[in-house]
Amino acid sequence: MNTAYIRFYAELNDFLPSAQRRRTVSYGFHGSPAAKDAIEALGVPHVEVDLVLVNGRSVDFTYHLRPGDRVAVYPVFESLDITPLVRLQGRPLRCTAFIADAHLGKLARLLRLLGFDTAHANDYKDDEIVATSVNEGRVILTRDREILKRSVVTHGYWIRSTQPLVQAQEVVQRFDLATQVQPFRRCMMCNGLLEPVDKQDILKRIPPKVAARQDEYFICQDCDKLYWRGTHYPKLQHMIARILETETSSGSKPVV
Repeated sequence: MNTAYIRFYAELNDFLPSAQRRRTVSYGFHGSPAAKDAIEALGVPHVEVDLVLVNGRSVDFTYHLRPGDRVAVYPVFESLDITPLVRLQGRPLRCTAFIADAHLGKLARLLRLLGFDTAHANDYKDDEIVATSVNEGRVILTRDREILKRSVVTHGYWIRSTQPLVQAQEVVQRFDLATQVQPFRRCMMCNGLLEPVDKQDILKRIPPKVAARQDEYFICQDCDKLYWRGTHYPKLQHMIARILETETSSGSKPVV
């Protein structure tokens, strides 16, 4: 059996057993496996990898390992342009759209609150998630590593935390989204875009006590749900502030 020496950097260590983290790992192999196969055999999905150096030289996933190779594997550089090297995941998706795994409903609603296009359904199957990601150019968000190892998947992220608010922080930080946040522009229930609606046009739908004190209303273009600045509004502002770790502006767009 031949041996190559592989080290993973930064958050890629999250995928490794504790004994293998932040150190060089010996990888035994027969034949000449591709770098991608070796990386995923050690537990790291290829979509989490942006740069592979073998003996100090940048290579792509199809590079075939040789005995004694020293391999350095780096995560996605969302804010750093490494175009002169062999970037494995292409350009960052600046107009970012997501598809959240079936068990990430609370995360999906938080991302919609921040204004991000986030597809989600409680009954999503793995094949449906992958197909939608490929066909619509959506980034897969999941806690299932195996989905991200599928060869057709090009953009995905393995959610580390089990806490929805922390999960949202992860996504914002991982994809460098803080400057793209547009709160209260999407329906938290169905992901549709919200648009202003004249109070008189929907007066029959407004509870009398609300109509007496609120003049601004928004309606979802997809599911027709009505929104206004209600008692939940300060709580939602606080959630946004916690996700972004900054103070929200009192001039934010009103809703709910």
